[in-house]
Amino acid sequence: MGKAKILAVTACPVGIAHTYMAAENLQKAGEALGVDIKVETQGSIGVENPLTEKDIAEADGIIIAADKEVPKERFAGKRVLITGVQDGIKRPEELIKQVLEGDVPIYRPQTAVADADQKSVRKENPVYRHLMSGVSYMVPFIVVGGLLIALSLSLGGEQTPKGIVIPDDSFWKHIERLGAASFMFMVPILAGFIAVSIADRPGLVPGMIGGYIAANGSFYGSEAGAGFIGGIIAGFLAGYVALAIKRIKVPKAVQPVMPIIFIPIISSLIVGLLLIFVIGAPVAKLFESLTDWLATMEGGSSIVLAMILGAMIAFDMGGPLNKVAFLFGAAMIGEGNYSIMGPIAVAICIPPIGMGLATFINKRKYSQEEREAGKAAFTMGLFGITEGAIPFAARDPLRVIPSIIVGSMAGSVIAMIGNVGDRVAHGGPIVAVLGAVDNVFMFFVAAIIGSFVTAFMVNLLKKDVEDGNGKAAKREKKEKSAADEAQKPSDSAETPENFKLADLTNMNLIEPDLKGSTRDEIIDEMVEMLDKEGILSSKEEFKKAIFNREKEGSTGLGMAIAIPHGKSAGVKRPAVAFGLKRDGVNWNSIDGNDAKLIFMLAVPERAAGNAHLKILQMLSRKLMDETFRSRLLNVQSKEEAYRLLGEIR
Repeated sequence: MGKAKILAVTACPVGIAHTYMAAENLQKAGEALGVDIKVETQGSIGVENPLTEKDIAEADGIIIAADKEVPKERFAGKRVLITGVQDGIKRPEELIKQVLEGDVPIYRPQTAVADADQKSVRKENPVYRHLMSGVSYMVPFIVVGGLLIALSLSLGGEQTPKGIVIPDDSFWKHIERLGAASFMFMVPILAGFIAVSIADRPGLVPGMIGGYIAANGSFYGSEAGAGFIGGIIAGFLAGYVALAIKRIKVPKAVQPVMPIIFIPIISSLIVGLLLIFVIGAPVAKLFESLTDWLATMEGGSSIVLAMILGAMIAFDMGGPLNKVAFLFGAAMIGEGNYSIMGPIAVAICIPPIGMGLATFINKRKYSQEEREAGKAAFTMGLFGITEGAIPFAARDPLRVIPSIIVGSMAGSVIAMIGNVGDRVAHGGPIVAVLGAVDNVFMFFVAAIIGSFVTAFMVNLLKKDVEDGNGKAAKREKKEKSAADEAQKPSDSAETPENFKLADLTNMNLIEPDLKGSTRDEIIDEMVEMLDKEGILSSKEEFKKAIFNREKEGSTGLGMAIAIPHGKSAGVKRPAVAFGLKRDGVNWNSIDGNDAKLIFMLAVPERAAGNAHLKILQMLSRKLMDETFRSRLLNVQSKEEAYRLLGEIR
């Protein structure tokens, strides 16, 4: 029987980070479970790695991890698990196992919701999914409009008593108008694609018409219109009206023209008339009151608002609360109020930049994998991608989430006090560099302070990596003292210049195909290698030293490496055994991955302060080289392994 074949589709509203993080984690989980998996990503640049008809025909099941609408008709008759993109990031193995166990409904286009088990329906959260689908299409219009207006003001604007104004006869006035045109589409696009998410293409026309009416108050005697709130109402109303009409049974002769004539016309009439005569004016009044209140907020009330927005942005890093706050700020841009988006733009970048700084400031608190993630998070923060902090929050939520919330709140409050404005619906230093921010200096002050608050708070809360209870720090201090002692002139018998790993091993101490299936079996196998070579005077004493060291904290370093070591009177002379476990073995490594490259260090008790540290230092330096690790993982013989180990010095 061949491998199980699983397909997956990942998509998030903005299509920048979550989409690809979920895809990567599903891919890794599939490989770990021995499953043949292919993942299609529907990101901001379009569909990548698309699923073919052949892929779908051969698949045992499909996972859709998405927070926006993903067309499912092509999966008809297949087992389809529908869930959120966060599940794809945080629990990919569970999703794959659920599909493999058959605990997933078969997708039937006409009765998909009715057939789906309640668990799947609950996870999908359709209201949020429909809303985020509309937001994902709306955001590019806001970004383009905001950046064009910011560009025109920064390059063509002139200071006047009323602020920066672009002369009517200036070339830059045309650029400003292009930006304003982009803004005009914001609410209709939001409403239109909410409706599409609900009713598919028949919902587009009534949704966009409803969105236009919501944005244009002249239909119901309002100067401001119903804004984005009215657009959301119009989108859901249009979607469900169109869906209801779709389900009406009509003669076969009429069916072909239903989606292009009857559904759009009837639903547009219903939605349009309801907005004009029933919904539009009350919502517009509510929206005008909210805008006026925000425009007049001063002192303590504006600070409270900034704190709330900062906390929402950081709490779920791109999730529902984050999107609600973001959408609120974006809507205020459309109303000409930039003072709300300014604090939001600062808060957006603080979680990833703050976590990146934390890994730079105190490396002992983070594994090698987390340090690399810190570099990526810092870079993502510069471009306003809050999701860069997710890997840290997923691993240690109780320490990371409070830290990023406090940092974002601090930055948001400083930005509000400093009158930081943002003319584009995006965040991070990139918007300041492109000229979209009012009071750039205070923007950077707020972002820097907030990021350092996050970094210092999380480092204060976190303990050193390895076993998390302080033993790692004590061991590091102890080993550093021993290393310093080893560098003294009196210890010159074995200096780093003339000491290399090849001096401590031979081909009898190398096994390119370890047989044990557990950590303890591997340890027994490698201790036996050392004993047969005459390295040990007491196999039992040395084995006891090895297991005592493992009790202090796993010697699984991550990156498929484990270095069990023991200093014991049962060792005659320093030696190193090397073994390769090709399919990996659980070593409780700090990154959760199985160990494949196993180095066992045997050191006499009297030499522990010198040889022990030097061997560890040599191994650690060389094994950080990804290319070297890859070569070592692919050795086929003892001779080949011995030659490679000769490079460690």
